[in-house]
Amino acid sequence: MTRQRPIILGIVGDSAAGKTTITQGLVKILGVDCVTHVCTDDYHKYDRKERAERGITALHPECNYMDVIELHLERLHYGQPILKPVYDHATGTLVRPEYIRPRPFVIVEGLLGFSTPNMRQFYDVRVYLAPPEEMRRLWKVKRDTTKRGYTTEQVLKELEGREPDSRDFIRPQKTFADIVVTFYEPEGVSPEEAGNLNVRLVLRPTIPHPDLSYLVDSNHPDSGVRLKLGRDDGRPVDFLEIDGDVAAQHATELENAIWQHLPDLRPVGDDQIGNYLDRAEKKHSSPLAVTQLLITYHLLRKYSDLTHLPFAPPVAALSRLGSMPTPLSLSELGAVISK
Repeated sequence: MTRQRPIILGIVGDSAAGKTTITQGLVKILGVDCVTHVCTDDYHKYDRKERAERGITALHPECNYMDVIELHLERLHYGQPILKPVYDHATGTLVRPEYIRPRPFVIVEGLLGFSTPNMRQFYDVRVYLAPPEEMRRLWKVKRDTTKRGYTTEQVLKELEGREPDSRDFIRPQKTFADIVVTFYEPEGVSPEEAGNLNVRLVLRPTIPHPDLSYLVDSNHPDSGVRLKLGRDDGRPVDFLEIDGDVAAQHATELENAIWQHLPDLRPVGDDQIGNYLDRAEKKHSSPLAVTQLLITYHLLRKYSDLTHLPFAPPVAALSRLGSMPTPLSLSELGAVISK
């Protein structure tokens, strides 16, 4: 089949890893009318009260309708609408579902999006966010105390209780990413005191990346931008590192270089991308802007190749046929009916 289909980006990371911040910049670049946003965290089986009663965290696959996520990813991949559940993070309750039609680009972000082979096959680009744990804990405390009504003590207690599931179910998904994004504080600066964060992008050869090597000046290692070869999980990769205090000139050169790879898009201003909230204060980060642009490059590259991109096999529903109970015989069915 060669007809048009949506391009699906998967963004996975632990709670408060920055998924929403990355997504907001991508929507600004691509245009709100061209992007459908889906959060897999909406697929919880239990609300906040029920999870507490059962002693299960939202990070555990058994706490989520994993099979429904697979089915919905399949429908989105084939350009079909879904009736998506909705979880209200502010109240911790499950509310009215939402009818969604896929636009040209679908961004699917959440905790468990790369958990199964059926899920992974429907993504065109996979991104994993991996901030240092101390940094992520700080972000989670800030977010949950300002937006979700928690106290600092409650957030820290929840983080402690979630750690086994983070270790067992969230962090292993990093293996399946095409790009791993790590924002981190400069050397010698604590997470609490860090202003502009550095970023390290692990660019794996599972997808082709733009050539940015000509922008890295070996004669000026203090430019704030570094591109080097290395190994990650035993695989050869490129590491693109951008300092939080990178000179404006170097940041602009890097952004312009990526924009040149996006001829179908009109560049947006710096005030539209690279933005994030620190509590209620809006701030700008050049490393964040470059990260958002690089991900956009991959989405548009896939989109331009749509006529050559095959559809994934429709296995999400078929794979469950083997797990269905054996049907009753006519005599057994008659016995049940007679009761």
